[in-house]
Amino acid sequence: MVLNYIWIFFIVSAILVALISFLITGDVGMLQSLVDSTFSSAKSGFEISLYLTGVLSLWLGIMKIGEKGGAVGVLSRVVSPFFVRIFPGIPKGHKAFGSIVMNLSANMLGLDNAATPMGLQAMREMQELNEDKETATNAQIMFLVLNTSGLTIIPISIMAYRTQCGAANPADIFLPILITTFFSTLAGLLAVSVVQRINLLQRTVLAYLGGLSLLVALLLWSVSGMTSGQVERVSVLVSSIILLGVILVFVIMAAMRKVNVYDAFIEGAKDGFKTAVQIIPFLIAILVAVGLFRASGALDYVVDFIRWVVALFTDEVRFVDALPTAFMKPLSGTGARGFMIEAMNTYGADSYVGRLSCMFQGAADTTFYILAVYFGSVGIKNTRHAVTCGLIADLAGVVVAIILCGLFFG
Repeated sequence: MVLNYIWIFFIVSAILVALISFLITGDVGMLQSLVDSTFSSAKSGFEISLYLTGVLSLWLGIMKIGEKGGAVGVLSRVVSPFFVRIFPGIPKGHKAFGSIVMNLSANMLGLDNAATPMGLQAMREMQELNEDKETATNAQIMFLVLNTSGLTIIPISIMAYRTQCGAANPADIFLPILITTFFSTLAGLLAVSVVQRINLLQRTVLAYLGGLSLLVALLLWSVSGMTSGQVERVSVLVSSIILLGVILVFVIMAAMRKVNVYDAFIEGAKDGFKTAVQIIPFLIAILVAVGLFRASGALDYVVDFIRWVVALFTDEVRFVDALPTAFMKPLSGTGARGFMIEAMNTYGADSYVGRLSCMFQGAADTTFYILAVYFGSVGIKNTRHAVTCGLIADLAGVVVAIILCGLFFG
C-alpha cells in the first residue's frame, strides 16, 4: 500500500511539474524529456534485471551450498547464547529460538528467500506465547528491530547492481556496509533494551558485543591513518579475502558432509533465476517513476531545498544528493533501490554519491514493510515502540554511512 502511494506521488508530481514548467516557459523540451525518460528507464530496468539473473544465480547457488553444508547451522549455534539473553520473554529452549537464529543468520548471509519464511515462522511461534494477540510482545519487537536494522555480512545484490552500473570494483563498499550495519544494529538493540529494560551488562552479552565492537574499532583504527586510496585498496583486499573465503569454506564443509555440491548449487541458482525474473516488473515500475521524477526537475527541487537547509549549518553538503535513497529505504526497498541505481547512473557508480547511495541501501532494511508483513502475519495491530526503535536504527545507519563514506572514499 505504501509503495502504491509513493508510485502515484512520483508519477503525478513529475507530470504536474513538467506541465507547469511548459506553461511558464513554453519549452516543449521538458515534455519530450519526460516521454524519453519512460522508455530509457524501462530499458534500463530490464537490462539490470537481465544481468542480475547471472549474479543472483551464482550467489544464491553458493549460499545454498552453505545452507546444505551446515554453515548457517554453525552460525546459529555460535550466536545462540547471545540471543537467549536479549529475548528474556521467551522460555529457555523454546522452539522460537531456532527460527529466530536461523532467520537472522540467513539475513546476515544474504539468504533473503530463506530468511522471510523463517522470520514468519519465528513470529508465529512467539505469538503462541502472546497473551494479548493484537499487541506486540517485547520479544516480537526486539526481533522486528533486529531485522529492520539490516545486519548483513555479504551485500550480494548491491554488489551486483554496482557491477551493472560500471563500478571498477563492485566489492569496494563491502567493508563500509558491514561496519555501517553493525552500528545500525547496535543502535536498534540499545534502543529496544532501554525501553524494555533489558540488562545488557551480562557477561555473555558483553562478551559478544565487546568482541564485535573491538573488531570494528580495530578496523576503523587501522584505516584512520591511511589516505583514501590506501583505504580503498584495503577494503578491496579484505572484501576479496572474505568473499573468496566464504565460498571456500562453504564448499569444503558441504563436501565433508557428503553433500552433492553441484546439485546444491543448481538448486540455489534456480532460485536466483526465479528471483531475477520476478523483480523485472517491480524494478521497471519504480525506475520509470523515479526517472520521471528526476527528468521533470521535481527531485532537483527537493534536493536543492535540503542542500540549502544543510548549508546553513555546514559546508559539507555532498551527501545531500544521496539522501533520497536514505529517505526511501524505510518505506520501500524497491523504491530505495531505484534511487540507488538512479544515483549511480547519474553521478557514476564510483562517485561519492553513487557509493554513499549504495551504503544507504545496505545500512538498514525496509522498516515499514517488514513491520507490516511480520506483524500482519499474526494479526498484531498495536506495534508499541517497534516503529520508533526501528527508525532509530535507520537513522544511526544513515549518519554512520555518511561518516564512513568520507573516511573510505574521501
